Amino acid sequence: MARIDIKLPSWQNVIMIKTQVQIPDELFARAKKVAAQKEWSFAEIVRRGLEQMVLRHPEGSSSPPSGWKLPDPVDLGLDADPFADPNWREEVNLGSGAARLVAEQSPIQNTRRKTES
Repeated sequence: MARIDIKLPSWQNVIMIKTQVQIPDELFARAKKVAAQKEWSFAEIVRRGLEQMVLRHPEGSSSPPSGWKLPDPVDLGLDADPFADPNWREEVNLGSGAARLVAEQSPIQNTRRKTES
């Protein structure tokens, strides 16, 4: 008789924790597309992705994989340091659409922008 070796854990009989995560719109759309193609739930895609990350980065290993090296720097052609502005995260995220929507709907953001003008 053949022996079946299962490498990934079966999650059907395990108590699970429900949580929330923030995922960029594009990554969410791509993950949903993969889930539809595989006929899996979005939660299954997330669980399998986490399993892969845990397998690739075992507990206690903080060094990069063997053979990996930091890539050479790339000239972005910028005239100024983009991180000099303390609000650089807001500026970067405004391009995502979601951050712009939040900024438009948030009375705190709108008040702050009015006082800065």
